[in-house]
Amino acid sequence: MALFMVILVSIALVLCVCISLLRWNEMRYRKKGLPPGTMGWPVFGETTEFLKQGPNFMKNQRARYGSFFKSHILGCPTVVSMDPELNRYILMNEAKGLVPGYPQSMLDILGKCNIAAVHGSTHKQMRGALLALISPTMIREQLLPKIDEFIRIFLSDWDNKLINIQEKTKEMAFLSSLKQIACAESSSVAQEFMPEFFKLVLGTLSLPIDLPGTNYQRGFQARKNILRILGQLIEERKDSEESHKDMLGYLMRKDDGNRHKLSDDEIIDQIITILYSGYETVSTTSMMAVKYLHDHPRVLEELRKEHREIRARKRPEDPIEWNDLKSMRFTRAVIIETSRLATIVNGVLRKTTQEMELNGFVIPRGWRIYVYTREINYDPFLYPDPLAFNPWRWMDKSLESQSYFLIFGGGSRQCPGKELGIAEISTFLHYFVTRYRWEEVGGEKLMKFPRVEAPNGLHIRVSSY
Repeated sequence: MALFMVILVSIALVLCVCISLLRWNEMRYRKKGLPPGTMGWPVFGETTEFLKQGPNFMKNQRARYGSFFKSHILGCPTVVSMDPELNRYILMNEAKGLVPGYPQSMLDILGKCNIAAVHGSTHKQMRGALLALISPTMIREQLLPKIDEFIRIFLSDWDNKLINIQEKTKEMAFLSSLKQIACAESSSVAQEFMPEFFKLVLGTLSLPIDLPGTNYQRGFQARKNILRILGQLIEERKDSEESHKDMLGYLMRKDDGNRHKLSDDEIIDQIITILYSGYETVSTTSMMAVKYLHDHPRVLEELRKEHREIRARKRPEDPIEWNDLKSMRFTRAVIIETSRLATIVNGVLRKTTQEMELNGFVIPRGWRIYVYTREINYDPFLYPDPLAFNPWRWMDKSLESQSYFLIFGGGSRQCPGKELGIAEISTFLHYFVTRYRWEEVGGEKLMKFPRVEAPNGLHIRVSSY
């Protein structure tokens, strides 16, 4: 009986402490003029609910507080905006004090010089250097031939195999980007680089708690290892008189008087940014395109028709060229519809550099604003029958210029690698659908938040077409 009373009192004390902590944390942020909402626990906030419940958490909060509410996620007090017009205003007005506000874990792991972390004149210089690497001319003359050669070889031995398409598209996205960055050395550094890079990616979306065994700690250690690998690669190139026609070669060039000269640290952070930004969108969109094509035979047949017509104009050994890419109108529609329906990117983060008023509320200096764009993708007024996989809706290319089209970001922060990513996925789809047919094996579960992934993999059995 005494033991039972001790346990009962202990439980009551724990409940009292928990309730007191929750009330204390709410009181801390009960400043006049703030949007409505809840802040959760001290330090952790509502991060667990946000990551576990995802879209349902957002819908529940919107039902209670409207489309503009406060929370505390990923270590920061945050205002969530689910209003399309307000989202566009926030994305278009960086100069008014709405700068990138990515989580501390992402800033620590991707580096202080990465393009997502800087703003103002520094952002302009870094973006200019990045855009020069992935301009239409560079894609046409330098990058597309490398992409074609790599993907042709990468897909060459899939016949009569059981493939984890999630794992393979991750490898493809990383290795393809690495070949574009450091063509000559890509094979020799890939084995050491790739596992470190995968750990880095996991660490960017975690609480910045530097304890052994946490994703943050593993990601930060992976960054250190990557800095060593890339630093050694840069030093080897400095010691060599050989010129390289790849991204790293361009970033290291000293004979371009019109271009901002990057330090070694800036070059390394640019490389990490290129790898990171392209990796998740290309790999996940490729995986989900395979999934949706399998589930929608009519779409697959239309896609195959487009690519058979391209191959009919070529010899078997001829590569995909720029004009071929431009003719892939239905392929582009499939890629954009996949990005919309799967919602590869749920939103973007901004940070206030000064106290400001938004939507009739006061937002303190230093708070994050989560521009949550996921729900726009399923708005029936914008996309009739929004849960249907219907690439034909994008055959009207003017839809890509609509104000609500935020699949690739908006404002001065629109994804600079959009066209390069589309080129990579288009080339993958070209060789995949013209060489192979496939069936899903196992019916694995898909998770859509915070990342689109198949926790147990997505397995397909591949055979010759």
